[in-house]
Amino acid sequence: GLLPQTWEDPSNCNAEGICGDDDPLDVMEVGSGPLAMGSVVPVKVLGTLELIDEGETDYKVIVLRADDPDAYRINDMASLEQVKPGTTTRLVDWLKKYKTAEGKGLNTLASETPYSIERSYEIMAECNERWVWLV
Repeated sequence: GLLPQTWEDPSNCNAEGICGDDDPLDVMEVGSGPLAMGSVVPVKVLGTLELIDEGETDYKVIVLRADDPDAYRINDMASLEQVKPGTTTRLVDWLKKYKTAEGKGLNTLASETPYSIERSYEIMAECNERWVWLV
């Protein structure tokens, strides 16, 4: 999924010269079941992974839908791992490999440890500001 009214600005580059991917922020919902395509649902932010995808920054905000049966027990990445052990490792592995089916190489991550909830909100706010500037 994605977060509307956000934009990963391709003119916003880090010290290594890796820039935004020119898309809204991506969301990875880690709940107990699938959501219908196009669903708009309230979520809890748990953390963020910073994927480097074909030389561009592509943040993946990890969320849990608010009505998930485990929402009362999962409030951050640590509690996600307590309730659903191995989830972070599976997300990292999938993000590294998902484009290999298209014949592309492995992706990399800035860190295999997700950013905190606080840092996630900073990223979302910055990408929202850039979207406001864009429109």
